[in-house]
Amino acid sequence: MASRIAAKRLQKELTELQTKGPPTGCRIIHADNLEEWVVALSVLGDSCFQGEEFALRFRFSNQYPIDSPEVTFLTSDGFKPPQHPHPGAVSPFHICASVLGSGWSPVLNVQSLLITMQSMLASCKSKELPPDNDRYVRNAPKSPKDTRWAYHDDTV
Repeated sequence: MASRIAAKRLQKELTELQTKGPPTGCRIIHADNLEEWVVALSVLGDSCFQGEEFALRFRFSNQYPIDSPEVTFLTSDGFKPPQHPHPGAVSPFHICASVLGSGWSPVLNVQSLLITMQSMLASCKSKELPPDNDRYVRNAPKSPKDTRWAYHDDTV
């Protein structure tokens, strides 16, 4: 159950997404409660992911917006995660992005995270797994929020 602050903020964000619409290339699949939303995302422009659609699951704690949401790629209803050379962005569907960890700020929101994910995928030059992907998958915690990410490579 979301705290009063989290519930108020999430309701405001959800209302804006439903009335003004999500960012171009995104659509809400479901947001039936204030604890978990699923949003489809397509990459805009010329990209190795052009024409593909991905699903992101957002899970919110009662500490939102002080605490970042847990965001993962889904593999249901025909969706699959992107093959991205950035560690953790592939399997087990965790996303390594500073805005989901140490770079999170309460001024960020679901809309800004969707745009960040589009940008991350649009800047990718080739579909490939990171060199240490198998090791990460073997040792990855259930939640990406429990991973100690090293944000060091902005080139992929």
